[in-house]
Amino acid sequence: MNRLNYLLMALALGTATLPVMAEEHLHSLDLNNVDKSVNPKENFFDYVTNGWRKSHPLTPEYARYGQFNILNDSSNNRVQRIVTGLSATNPAPGTNAYKVAAIYEMAMDSVRRNQLGAEPIKPMLRRIENTGKEGMTDLFYEIQKHYGSPFMGVGIQEDLNNSAQYAMYIGSGGMGLGDRDYYLKNDKENKKIREAYKKMMHRMLVLSGYSKKDATRIVKNVMKIETALADSALTREESRNMLAMNNPRTMDWVKANYPNIPWDNFYKATMGLDNITDVIVTEPRSMAAANNLMKSTTDREKKDYYIWQVVKDGASCLSDDFTNAAFEFSKVMSGVEKQQPRWKRALAVTEGSMGEAIGELYVEEYFPASSKEYMEGLVENIRTSLGKHILNLPWMSDETKLRAINKLGAITVKIGYPDKWKDYSTLIIDPSKSYYDNMMAVGDWKMQEVLNKWGKPVDRTEWGMLPQTINAYYNPLNNEIVFPAGILQAPFYDPASSDAENYGGIGVVIGHELTHGFDDQGCMFDKDGNMKNWWTPEDAQRFATLTQGLAKQFDEVEILPGLMANGQYTLGENIADQGGLRVAMTAFLNSQKQKGVDVATARIDGFTPAQVFYLNYANLWAQNIREAEMRSLTQGDVHSLGKNRVNVTLRNIGPFFEAFSITEGQPMYRPAEERVTIW
Repeated sequence: MNRLNYLLMALALGTATLPVMAEEHLHSLDLNNVDKSVNPKENFFDYVTNGWRKSHPLTPEYARYGQFNILNDSSNNRVQRIVTGLSATNPAPGTNAYKVAAIYEMAMDSVRRNQLGAEPIKPMLRRIENTGKEGMTDLFYEIQKHYGSPFMGVGIQEDLNNSAQYAMYIGSGGMGLGDRDYYLKNDKENKKIREAYKKMMHRMLVLSGYSKKDATRIVKNVMKIETALADSALTREESRNMLAMNNPRTMDWVKANYPNIPWDNFYKATMGLDNITDVIVTEPRSMAAANNLMKSTTDREKKDYYIWQVVKDGASCLSDDFTNAAFEFSKVMSGVEKQQPRWKRALAVTEGSMGEAIGELYVEEYFPASSKEYMEGLVENIRTSLGKHILNLPWMSDETKLRAINKLGAITVKIGYPDKWKDYSTLIIDPSKSYYDNMMAVGDWKMQEVLNKWGKPVDRTEWGMLPQTINAYYNPLNNEIVFPAGILQAPFYDPASSDAENYGGIGVVIGHELTHGFDDQGCMFDKDGNMKNWWTPEDAQRFATLTQGLAKQFDEVEILPGLMANGQYTLGENIADQGGLRVAMTAFLNSQKQKGVDVATARIDGFTPAQVFYLNYANLWAQNIREAEMRSLTQGDVHSLGKNRVNVTLRNIGPFFEAFSITEGQPMYRPAEERVTIW
């Protein structure tokens, strides 16, 4: 037995047998949603989702509404019951229950916030205005510490080159609109967004006490600085080039190359840290622009820029006038017509502040042990399936396959909730203070939580999502896949559903996250989470050729007239979607073989098991969406739109063609020579 097969057998030893359903019926899938007037061979997305989309029209508060939103609403309702129930227990001050209840109640108290108006931020605004030339450096430190990332961003994260320790990173920051294209492109839509941004800014500044004339000046100076930062920022495509962002430098080098930034006391003043000798510069071009701006801008321009940082950072904690101004901007950005109800906004703030404290209560009530056991078995089935796919890849050498199998076997799996919960004992919540002041305290506590990691080994037990979150993720620096309890609901997973539905739902999600370890970014990290090449040059070139073929398929999709999809920007997610579908189907067929199920003759409410698998995959992406949101997501989201995650991705999957008898000449068909098979 060669070493590759030995490693694959070691992976398979952990495979669990899944429970057999006595009778097979659809549970996650609703046949009423299948549109029989649409030929699945022509438009599979519409065939599966038209009924759902007709029965779930967009309401004014949503820019998009899909299966994820239904589960989010369900999770929100559960969390709201938990949070509002805490007040009734009359919790003792200082306890997690007291803090959670207090944050929610303050977030709901619009009367008090409307009475205060902009008063909570005015002390800082006065300090900015009263700062003389000699105090500008300290003012820069203060804004960096508490109010955002003016000119540049600085932070602590696992070291790309040694993931067992933390590194200091410096890179771009300071753009209120986030993406560079909003500032630089002069098409109708981006111009409209810029104007809406400036209008929001002006309105909030007037609400903060500035005259219309002064507000106009501040807006002009902010746009001048933010546009200059945007001009140097990475493009969306460049932002996926992790190798180009891994630039370890000494602080002596940083000081020599960016001399206009006051580094000497920077880390002590903003983070309380001494002796920072090395950093990773993620975006040298942006840092050069920040360095130039620190010299070329006047003190007045800097002050105006800092004013906006303070106002923008605090707006959501001030009066309704501020949140209404922000919503008017959202209407232009996403097309949403109505604000989310106050309780949902308050709940989001509470979860953002003390989410794990809520999550601990959530899993006690809503996450049975049986769900975790099922997931553990399912993950190992799909891990084994991906291993088989790797071994059978015609384009990869045995040398690289061996390293890929080693990495696959080393992937850590986290399911449901963390093994240990966050300690919130040092977080002080004081209802006698304003909502704004308490949220500032939460922000400072979160920052200190990160700073406390400095100089310590990376804690690989930490989670990057809350247990109640409807999502999952792969972290390349920890080489781990994580599935919060929240996602383990229909249509992703239902203990009453057929294996075909569950494998086409949560099974594909598992395969998707595993495949992220081998997408265009995950492939740069080894089994220990370090950015280290484990490919032969020939295999790396073949992989790049395949990925570019997949990117091209998505580049050819027109989202709206004149707006094309961005296959390079969404490449990682598209690779993972395709890999997830392939390996989950293999795992499903293996599971049915172990159970003695003949998938060729079995039927689930009239469909073959293979058909049900693909039907539920498409069902996951059922969604209604506004055109403005389609534009926004195409410009700023690394995920393809749901329709393309179905129709474009499935056109590379041979077993899908077989399941629905799709042949040459039909729109869903793609000739074998044009299909891209990566994993």
